[in-house]
Amino acid sequence: MTTSTAHRTARHCRLCKPSQEPNDYTLFLRQWVRAPARMGAIAPSSRHLAEAVCASVPERGEPVVVELGAGTGPFTAEIQRRLGGRGRHLAVEIDPLLAQRLRDRHPGAEVIQRDAVHLRHLLDERGIESADVVVSGLPWALFPSATQHQLMDATAAVLAPAGAFTAFTYLHAVPLTPARRFRELLANRFEEVVPSRTIWRNTPPAFVLHARRPRPEPPLLSWSTLSGETGWFS
Repeated sequence: MTTSTAHRTARHCRLCKPSQEPNDYTLFLRQWVRAPARMGAIAPSSRHLAEAVCASVPERGEPVVVELGAGTGPFTAEIQRRLGGRGRHLAVEIDPLLAQRLRDRHPGAEVIQRDAVHLRHLLDERGIESADVVVSGLPWALFPSATQHQLMDATAAVLAPAGAFTAFTYLHAVPLTPARRFRELLANRFEEVVPSRTIWRNTPPAFVLHARRPRPEPPLLSWSTLSGETGWFS
């Protein structure tokens, strides 16, 4: 074999070699470029944020945990760790590539590639009456008012009377109108809403909103009146 032939053969082999699977950051960024409003962030959530968001997952019993916007799976992994094989974990992710990666990595979770607004129907299809916990990885602060209300209605419709809902928002989004609207929506739909301290070890920094006990017929309340908002985020 001549030197030129060997070089052509080596080049052909390199071209035929399957490409490596992209890491989480690369895949997340790629999907963000395609649909930034749907992804909401340019990097997966940190372990520190995942621990705070998933703190409401019970340590005992057989709970039903529903995860919205599972993404590359940082919350999925933490929920699976906390459940340790107990209960039932439904991970809803609209993006097909991310949903398939979740299935490959977390066989213990039931990954559903659908829009979260159809949550009541998704649970009915699986014979599930209600969820004990709903954990959200959705970018609520980026959604218009109509979408926020649709998703909140879907969430409240599946939560048990004593159920818990957790979501996060980025620190820089706190003063933005959609973020304030989301916090007021939470205050109207749940009896108790408690924000966490700022989680600085996340990109970008974020905080978690822990909501409990959905109201059957929510009154018109103001988040700022309920929370004294200006002193809550530190």
